[in-house]
Amino acid sequence: MKVTSIKNAEHYNWGDNCDGWHLARSDNLSVIEERVLPGCFEVRHYHERAEQFFYVLSGQAELEVEGIAHMLHAGEGMHVPAGVKHQLSNQTQEDVRFLVISTPPSHGDRIIE
Repeated sequence: MKVTSIKNAEHYNWGDNCDGWHLARSDNLSVIEERVLPGCFEVRHYHERAEQFFYVLSGQAELEVEGIAHMLHAGEGMHVPAGVKHQLSNQTQEDVRFLVISTPPSHGDRIIE
């Protein structure tokens, strides 16, 4: 076991220059910190097995869940059960940083709508 932060976690890029860091990664759990630039978004999708919890660390994210837009501010989060269509976006002029916690891990379990 070790102390983990974005300084030593596995990093990846996605979308239009957005960032992700794998803070915890096992067969049963995934914890990722992501940074989404202004105007960027993830494609709308769902997971067959993974349920997720999105928690905003800074900025403001829009989390669309089954056609309903939810504005999440720093210190707020939302649970998305498996099978529920969703899309996270940044509609503001500042970066959004958030945690996405998935169990089981969502990689390889994403179905794009």
